[in-house]
Amino acid sequence: MPNRATLVDLAKPIGRAALLLTLNTYPAAAQAPPAITLPPVTVTAQKEPANPLTLPVSVTAVPKDTLVNAGVGIVSEAAMYAPNTFFTEFSARKLSNARFRGIGSSPANPGVTTYFDGVPQLNANAANIDLLDVQQVEFVRGPQGTLFGRNTLGGLVNVSTARPSLSGWNGSFSAPFANVGAREVRASAGGPVVDGQVGAGFSLAWTQRDGYTTNTVTGNDLDSREAFSAKGQLLWTPSAKWETRLILNGERARDGDYALQDLGALRQTPFTAARDFEGHTRRDLFGTTILNRWEGGRVSVSSTTGVVKWKTEDLTDLDYTPLPLLRRQNNEEALQFTQEVRLASAANAPLRVSDTVDLRWQSGVFFFTQNYDQEAVNSFAPFVLSPLVPFAVRSTSPQAALDDRGIGLYGQATAVVREKLDLTAGVRFDHENKKGVLDTFYSLAIAPPTHVTAEKDYSNVSPQFSVAYRPDARVTVYGATSSGYKAGGFNPASPGGRETYDEELAWHTEGGVKTSLAGGRVSLNAAVFNIDWQDLQLNLPDPAVPGQFFIANVGGASSRGVELDLQARLHPSVDVFGALGYARARFDEGSTSSGVPVGGNEIPYTPKATATVGAQVTRAVSNRVNLFGRAEVVTYGSFKYDDLNMAGQDTYALTNLRIGGRGRFLFAEAWVRNAFDRRYIPVAFAYGQLAPSGFIGEMGRPRTFGVNAGVTF
Repeated sequence: MPNRATLVDLAKPIGRAALLLTLNTYPAAAQAPPAITLPPVTVTAQKEPANPLTLPVSVTAVPKDTLVNAGVGIVSEAAMYAPNTFFTEFSARKLSNARFRGIGSSPANPGVTTYFDGVPQLNANAANIDLLDVQQVEFVRGPQGTLFGRNTLGGLVNVSTARPSLSGWNGSFSAPFANVGAREVRASAGGPVVDGQVGAGFSLAWTQRDGYTTNTVTGNDLDSREAFSAKGQLLWTPSAKWETRLILNGERARDGDYALQDLGALRQTPFTAARDFEGHTRRDLFGTTILNRWEGGRVSVSSTTGVVKWKTEDLTDLDYTPLPLLRRQNNEEALQFTQEVRLASAANAPLRVSDTVDLRWQSGVFFFTQNYDQEAVNSFAPFVLSPLVPFAVRSTSPQAALDDRGIGLYGQATAVVREKLDLTAGVRFDHENKKGVLDTFYSLAIAPPTHVTAEKDYSNVSPQFSVAYRPDARVTVYGATSSGYKAGGFNPASPGGRETYDEELAWHTEGGVKTSLAGGRVSLNAAVFNIDWQDLQLNLPDPAVPGQFFIANVGGASSRGVELDLQARLHPSVDVFGALGYARARFDEGSTSSGVPVGGNEIPYTPKATATVGAQVTRAVSNRVNLFGRAEVVTYGSFKYDDLNMAGQDTYALTNLRIGGRGRFLFAEAWVRNAFDRRYIPVAFAYGQLAPSGFIGEMGRPRTFGVNAGVTF
């Protein structure tokens, strides 16, 4: 029977060093460990804490120390350490969409879902929030449909909050300052309320900065940011077998407008725009998570309950020119509820099948509901719609109410043969019902209104099989095949006849090797993968309505590639790391997008290669003070912005540097991101005649630099 300490430690990540990629090391043997070793890391990529070396899954873990040492504040910044991972982001913090190995989609129907403490963010608009008091971020690549269900076709991002201590209080306070008027206040504290039984924690952050982009018409900056975020939690362990955890988090963001501008103009005069009107983007978000776990001698039972409520408002100059042609006010809000109950074999007590075979298993049921509402008002100046319309028109396009509810049932078992061979099989059944009420009408009746009421059911079975073999404790060779599923649904706004889209399906095959070398000093992993899609979903711009997107199926596609990652501790004070990914993601012959053949074209926003290299050096100058320096370079290969491959971004590299000192209670550091001020445009899309080049886009973050100082205890 586990004692209370065993249960509390069960979900506690144990990586404590400045690790930047998945560290694959087994616990030390019976003899004393060598003087120089990589610290171990625990991941929950398969819902149970595990050593990543034993898992037949590609997973990159970025632990708390790395988040702190690298100054990572949001999920997309941590993604630089994961190969074949790319985020498409706008200046508005709600628009941040993950793409793994070429798989992605719209915010409303993500192909890579982000989980916060086991709660999925069903809409990506709620996924890009401040990483307050986070213990670890995991990037799990490849379909995870068996255990996680719908919309994990490309994988998932798994974010876990640090647990409050039950034995002593700890915390921190810092005040970073940087160029472009950036300033922050961050604070956190946690510790026991009742020793050994009840712990509490809280954290908060206030951030503000000026915009990077100047409006040449007014001289004002456009894309400023300001937000307040907070998180609180309570941990209760009433017995050695039971624990309950409550986590509350919220955000209030009040940001400036989008920094969109004609693509050609951006490349000539970066960080400028010409607007007759300056708008804003706002987001309010609140989440509640309740985690329960009971650990018996043979069986464990866990429950994860989540409620997420968010609301956004965008007001923007929709023509993105100095002419008073178009404006758009877009209001969105959603409320989601999720509940999962899981039954599994106890962590240290698999089912004994025979003298040579043990069986680990887990099963569960997942239920969700999501209610989404949107109201967008597009205002047209006289003569914009037609030379025959000499007056201003306000068209509400669209009003949408989407209701979604579903259930998933899953089971997975792993037979461990002679502690060397793992044979895993799993399957999941998902069913969901979607309802949509879609309205479009004009405040001046220049065209008849449209009204669509629809309802549709979607079902899917997602199997998964894998084999992992360990010839010794330092090497794992594995192969896996699995199916992923992304639900169909309704577009809040779309061209006529495109209100619905079908499911997207994919088979994913992967093989690889994970190693721990040089007595635990080096971790080297390699993987190859192949993905075959059916009815791939793309987020496409509506050619008739500027700034409006809809999801459409474009046919088949495939992605093939390789991944490598390396972590080495060359000296007790020197860590080096690297990651390399290559992906060839293209549409199959016969695929069409809006009636145009796209066979053989590259899948948008899939860099041909990604690479990260870096090092961190730490030196003790006294018993209480350490100095450190850190450098990293991340490179993204060329990629296309659109399915027709009409425009794209060339290869670019970003260099980040950080230096500082840490004492027992005080710390101070200086840093620079994009040190060589590389100019790049990570996101752009077709915009018809309103953009001279045919595309509009936003510049990536310029060189930023600053200092940070604070107190820890």
